Amino acid sequence: MLTPTEIKAKAERKYPDFLRSLVQEEPFFPLEIKFGRPSPTADYSSLRDAVQALLASAKAERGLGYTVESEPRQTHKHGWQTLPTRVYFASEADYLRLLGKQKEAQLFMAAVARTLAQFPTLHQWLAQYPKRLIENLTNWDDILLVCAYFVANPRPQCYARELPIPVHTKFVEQNEGILRQLLDVLLPETAVDTTTTIFSARFGLRQPEPLFRLRLLDENLRGRLGWPSTDLALPLPDLAALNLADFSLFIIENQLTFLTFPPMAHSIALWGQGYQAIRLAAVPWLAETHITYWGDMDAQGFEILAGLRTHFAHVQSFLMDTTTWAQFAQFIVPGKPSTMLQAPRLTTAETAVYTNVVHNNLRLEQERIPHVYLLAQLGLAPLVKE
Repeated sequence: MLTPTEIKAKAERKYPDFLRSLVQEEPFFPLEIKFGRPSPTADYSSLRDAVQALLASAKAERGLGYTVESEPRQTHKHGWQTLPTRVYFASEADYLRLLGKQKEAQLFMAAVARTLAQFPTLHQWLAQYPKRLIENLTNWDDILLVCAYFVANPRPQCYARELPIPVHTKFVEQNEGILRQLLDVLLPETAVDTTTTIFSARFGLRQPEPLFRLRLLDENLRGRLGWPSTDLALPLPDLAALNLADFSLFIIENQLTFLTFPPMAHSIALWGQGYQAIRLAAVPWLAETHITYWGDMDAQGFEILAGLRTHFAHVQSFLMDTTTWAQFAQFIVPGKPSTMLQAPRLTTAETAVYTNVVHNNLRLEQERIPHVYLLAQLGLAPLVKE
């Protein structure tokens, strides 16, 4: 037989169903609690104590909470005894007073009423996820303000802090989870980019453009291009607006190797910054550019290479081969696990290394490749200080 504490815990687990009944305007009481009827064969003192504890915490004694119905029963061991046969909450007031949620339930229903008056289409969502409203009660009116703005102005194409909504400037960012759920219901399909889970992209907000850093490996290109420096960082749209197709481009995964890549005639280096390199798909002139990619020899490096080839099939890899792997085996370290067991668009030689690093979780970072080896593979002589 359940104790009063266990009955309360069981009642608390029914709370989301109670909230759901409020939204659906369905009857919820009396709420039966399966309490486990006392065994008439139990030790008498244990049986007596359990029954007395149950009755002491019931509504008849406390004026709130559950009601106990009992009836006389003939027992083999203890003769006639009055034992509980039913435990239930007779009314909403009894239930909420025991849980201490009277105020919360009132606020919930008021918020539901305001929400449905403004957005009737949220009825099913509120019934399905009542606890999400409870979790956001203190901010709910501001959440509705944001929803109302997006409904009236779908895909506004501005930064979140520019939205003319009377909430603090980080409100949208801090409440993206609940806002996404609501806007997915409220907005038409044409206003939601379902191909992305990034809030700003999904609902048409501007997001900071990534900067792509370029180094002119040929000093002569500075004057030819009219650049103020040989080292520039550009937002992706500005990079896409250039036309550097006449030059060889080296996309280099990590910063230090990018910064120390040697001078090369008629060539430019671009810092790939890991998976950000995949965003270069938006740069049209790369389709006509000689591209060489140099990344770490790990699962992620090869997956970035494969991702680039999805858009630019002519990308060549550099120092990502079995010879380099064997040459510097002493520098191999544990890698980062990958769930992708096969990367498409790799050559046979690249696939051999990729399969090894994935199945054995290994990594040879490009920073561990000696600079003199890099120069030799490029056909350059090492710099000698006089």
